Amino acid sequence: MLPVVALSGVLALVACTAPGGSADGTSPGGSTEGIVLADGYELGGYNPVAGFGAAGEAKMYDGLVRLTGGEGMPGFEPALAAELPTANEDATVWTVKIRPGVTFSDGSTFGPEDVVATYEAILDPASASEARSSFDMIEEVVQVGDDTVELHLAYSYAPLLTKMLIGIVPSEAVATPGLAADSALNTAPVGTGPYTLVDLSPDRAVLEANEDYWDGAPEVKRLTLLYVPDDNTRAQRMASGEIDGTNLPPLLANTFEGKDGTTVTAHTSADWRGLSLPTDNPVSGDPAVRMALNLAANRQSMIDDVLGGHGRVAATPIPEVYGDAYEPGAVFAYDPARAEQILTEAGWVVGPDGIRVKDGQRAQIALMYNSVDTVRRDLAQAFASDALAVGVEVNLEALSWDRIDPRINTDSTLLGGGDEPFDPDTQAYGALSSVFVQPDVGSIYDNPSDYQDATVDAALEVGRRSLDQAERDAAYRQVQDAYIDDPGYVYLVFLDHTYVSKDAGWTMSGPVLEPHAHGVTWGPWWSLQSWTRDR
Repeated sequence: MLPVVALSGVLALVACTAPGGSADGTSPGGSTEGIVLADGYELGGYNPVAGFGAAGEAKMYDGLVRLTGGEGMPGFEPALAAELPTANEDATVWTVKIRPGVTFSDGSTFGPEDVVATYEAILDPASASEARSSFDMIEEVVQVGDDTVELHLAYSYAPLLTKMLIGIVPSEAVATPGLAADSALNTAPVGTGPYTLVDLSPDRAVLEANEDYWDGAPEVKRLTLLYVPDDNTRAQRMASGEIDGTNLPPLLANTFEGKDGTTVTAHTSADWRGLSLPTDNPVSGDPAVRMALNLAANRQSMIDDVLGGHGRVAATPIPEVYGDAYEPGAVFAYDPARAEQILTEAGWVVGPDGIRVKDGQRAQIALMYNSVDTVRRDLAQAFASDALAVGVEVNLEALSWDRIDPRINTDSTLLGGGDEPFDPDTQAYGALSSVFVQPDVGSIYDNPSDYQDATVDAALEVGRRSLDQAERDAAYRQVQDAYIDDPGYVYLVFLDHTYVSKDAGWTMSGPVLEPHAHGVTWGPWWSLQSWTRDR
């Protein structure tokens, strides 16, 4: 089991009935050991082959390894692997001993053939998996004997354990090639995890404890998830006692501070927010504009006023939690006077309305953000104000993602990143590597600025291929040093993820560094299966 520690002011959730009085918080056997959580993210899409749970958060699945909690960078421990996987001398072949005696939720036996089939399905072009590009170091996965699997890589890759967090599915579920988005696993997941899905509708999912779980049956017997997209509605339901916990934007979460019976939790993450600056744009493609906008952004003010103090300044995608791989000198000072000087020297002259112009081109960019995300909206507004102060007009557009996506390589977007933050490679490569400038490589969210820098590219390759930790750390410091001399985004902040919950009588494991995803599968509930009742 994951390590369990008692915490002062521990978050502990009592069972409750869901809105409307139905016994969503109780199991069929009459136990009240259940909780009801409201999530701002849609339910369903539970297929690991499509990328679900790539950071190890899936409650219905296990990966070959899982995360350990605690402050700073988490470690890894065996899950469906019987012991931590090992690599050959150049880390091109990884050997995994498979845990015996494990069954899937449909009663079938877990074995090495399921590991092979899962990874093959992710890599199969027929799956059209958005996760495929992040597994491209894997050439093949082969079964060796009755209890062993080998992962053969195209190149040395030290952080492969990060690619073993994703859930394993039965080989039968992926026996027929096809689109991962159309798989039955999206709505009827079959995994080996601590919980099984027993009911799903667009606004409600019910998960029950797997009483045959190989690591012991969870004491929290039922988890009910409600899809409530509106932040204020979730807060109202929390305040009225209808739910046990929820994820909320920081300023809204702060309104629950000091309320009896309620805990506000803020977890450190490597989840960044920033805006892309596409090169295929006459304004954002100008290096002088890119540098000036980075100097014009008042990041600390955004943390104070937009995030309610729950965050840290970002200049690159690499946060301080990466230790020796972090370069503390790779920052942008808040210096609007210097920003104005750079623009003027580059030929961007202030026009009669205060907006700069160069060769007839007005210093004007569109900044798109997802219309339902209030934090992105508020950060976008704050940045637009900072940019206007140095003569750059930022026109904000609140759009759905299907309207943003076709324009993502030509207009700026307020983005988030850090999907798999448990190594600098998985944090930075997709954001900065120029390999994603090529057509049909990766997803549209990989390097949407079409950023290219030869020094950054070379250092990223050293970082992902070297087996020497000191060399890797030096490579990522070089990435950051080179990047701030030639930025391709305006990274703004690293978020703390904020949650609100009822207090009751559970002993739980501590926090974990969180990725970009921050619904209620993270936060205090990331290791729900390990909670125990206070006794």
